[in-house]
Amino acid sequence: MRSLSERASFWTAGAVVALALWTSACPTMIYPLYQAHWSVTSTTVAWIFAAYPIALIPVLVVFGNLSDHIGRRAAMLLGLSAELVGVLLFVLARDVAWLLVGRAFMGLGVGLSLSPASVAMVEFSAAGTEKRAGAIGTAVSAFGIALAMLVGGGLSQYAPYPLRLTFVVLAAVIAVVGFFALGLPRHTPDETKSRWRVRAIIIPRGNRGIFAAGAIAFASSFVLGSLVLPLGAKIAHQLAGSDNALVTGALLSVFAISIAVTALLARRLDTWTTVMLGAVFSTGAVWLFVLTGTTHSIVVFFLASACGGIGYSFDFASGLTILNRYAAPHHRASMVSGGYLAGYLSQGIGAPALGAIVTAHGLMTGLCTGAIAFTAVFAASLIGALIVSRSLRKAPTETRAPATATA
Repeated sequence: MRSLSERASFWTAGAVVALALWTSACPTMIYPLYQAHWSVTSTTVAWIFAAYPIALIPVLVVFGNLSDHIGRRAAMLLGLSAELVGVLLFVLARDVAWLLVGRAFMGLGVGLSLSPASVAMVEFSAAGTEKRAGAIGTAVSAFGIALAMLVGGGLSQYAPYPLRLTFVVLAAVIAVVGFFALGLPRHTPDETKSRWRVRAIIIPRGNRGIFAAGAIAFASSFVLGSLVLPLGAKIAHQLAGSDNALVTGALLSVFAISIAVTALLARRLDTWTTVMLGAVFSTGAVWLFVLTGTTHSIVVFFLASACGGIGYSFDFASGLTILNRYAAPHHRASMVSGGYLAGYLSQGIGAPALGAIVTAHGLMTGLCTGAIAFTAVFAASLIGALIVSRSLRKAPTETRAPATATA
């Protein structure tokens, strides 16, 4: 296959990012059907959701720097292959065990492909456009989430085989993107020539405070996702009164649409300002979901989804920009993987804990508990941004220059 141009390579890497988020969210609209048809509890749903980040975390720890050595293309192709296996297991699933294994393969695939694809979008961009690449990366991530909601909702409501057809469609799209990924360059200039070996994720010395601020902002988006993705359809049906899966998917897709629109607008804002705005909107979103339960209003649910998307977008884009901008070139994938590790670790803990509370004490109690806990995370992101941005303003110019730190 002929090699793709730089522009085509950029958008192919973006498609891999979008597929990673589509894969991560693909069962969202099907969870209520598993509960109805297979008598699955909210706790079990949370564990099915959490199997994905639980499998992804060790991949990030062990293989977080793999693409720096074997190439972005090879890592993305390995990830797409694992995603395809996971999605096909959902197509063939007969019980919860199949779903757990399928989610684990999805986590493996996203862990191998998402960080290299995010880095590749930066490397296939013009110099000095890291913020643009981060914004577009966030937008295509949102597009992947929106597809999961709309395709899942529409097919489960109106098409045959509601438990399986959405995964058949996703498997076909993964195969098509994998074909185009074969045309990506085998290697990029920022990769290292040294042989790969298992080692801890490397954070460049002198940038660890910046990494902490970026990772907490990044993790805030994943924390918010641990509420919306496993419980969003349940909140819409049980608390907001939506009985149509396509309508529910459309309401939840507002979350993704808000992510995309905000990501494009946020390009004009200072990075540290977006961190602070992310903390504010994320806090507002979780409490609007609580308010949905007290008012039983679809309008409030709509506002919660929109506010959540805005907060997620600010959190994700600012965290990714910080981690890319201040990374030493040969450790960029490792630093971004560290950010994803923080995000998925918080999601792997938050989702099962929230599901257990919902099963034991009901949806409203779970929402209130989650809102309190998640607000603390968002506050930490806000405080971290204030501290680090102030220290950067006081630091000498050379210490603020991006991508100059040594490991």
